[in-house]
Amino acid sequence: MEFFRNPNIDFLGKKWYFLAFSLVFSLAGVFSMLFWHGIPWGVDFRGGTLVYVKFSHPPNDNAVRSALDRVGLHNFRLQTLGDRGSNELLIDLSVQETSEQELDKGKIQIISALETNAPADKTDLNNASSLTIKKFLMDKDPLHLGSDADQKYTAVAHDIANYRDKTLGGVLSSIDQLKGAVDPAVVAALPEQFFLSDFGVYQVEIVGPQVGGQLRRQALMATIYSLAGMLVYLGFRFEWIYGVAAVVTVFHDTLITVGAFSLTKTDISLTVIAAILTLIGYSNNDTIVVFDRIRENIKLMRREKLSDIVNRSINQTLSRTILTAGLTFLTVLALYLFGGEVLHGFSLALVIGILIGTYSSIAIAAPILVAYQDWRIEKGKRPVGMPGKAR
Repeated sequence: MEFFRNPNIDFLGKKWYFLAFSLVFSLAGVFSMLFWHGIPWGVDFRGGTLVYVKFSHPPNDNAVRSALDRVGLHNFRLQTLGDRGSNELLIDLSVQETSEQELDKGKIQIISALETNAPADKTDLNNASSLTIKKFLMDKDPLHLGSDADQKYTAVAHDIANYRDKTLGGVLSSIDQLKGAVDPAVVAALPEQFFLSDFGVYQVEIVGPQVGGQLRRQALMATIYSLAGMLVYLGFRFEWIYGVAAVVTVFHDTLITVGAFSLTKTDISLTVIAAILTLIGYSNNDTIVVFDRIRENIKLMRREKLSDIVNRSINQTLSRTILTAGLTFLTVLALYLFGGEVLHGFSLALVIGILIGTYSSIAIAAPILVAYQDWRIEKGKRPVGMPGKAR
């Protein structure tokens, strides 16, 4: 299948337009990372606490911010999760607000901030652990179990917590909702010790600063090793200038992708790093296809100028490039639009990277190769990989 039959587009003639485009977006990303927004590391890399909260009603972000501010939490970010009716909120606390030594500090502070008008002598059932529920049942013994109380009430407490968290999504709107899950005598006893707030913290993720720093170093080294590996492979497979051109191209793609995350203030998580490493391979594969066709045409078009050979090679692979990149782009675009919040960063990196990676294989890698060969000719040297003498 071909989109174009014998195209004859002068790509190298438009190299200055391509250079201006790349320069604008690269500088915008660099300035954003250095002076505006910085690199938006996710909690995986910077350390901190992610607290997932489920509400019984649509949460008011301003009210939540005010409540957290009152208890001394200032360095945090709020993010809506799930569909509009899910009523879920992610509270991202920075590493300054929590520590590895106090794993529950962030959760406790958030619960304290959001529990408005809470009775002083009662416990919030929506945020009570199964151990807290069991302790109350053991003291009250509503089922009059005597010596068998420990095992039985452990099971009852787990049933209450599981029904609240798994069946109702983490929030009880009424204690009577438990009547179908546990003994009515237990349900009748719970109001003596428990009340219900309008929210529940259903998950907490904590990453310490030492772990975050180590992950940053590992992500950087993984990227450097992948670039070095490509340089060695292409230098062996073609000529070293091909490897340099490919590495510069991939660096260009990575810089623009990370810059886009900085400009949009989208967190860079471990899954985003995985997407970037995937794109390094994807962009390199597309570049190798063009380079391979250039090498074949150099043997066939021995008397032609290198710029004409490169243009011809790009045009010959254009249909293949559009077909493969287009289908891949449609797939990751669907992932971005319909994949949900969890895959948002990963799919965004793929969407940007595929567009930039396809563009750079044509607009960056090939002009670098031609520019180097032209420089060698000006110096009176034989072009690398070209037959005959310098012209």
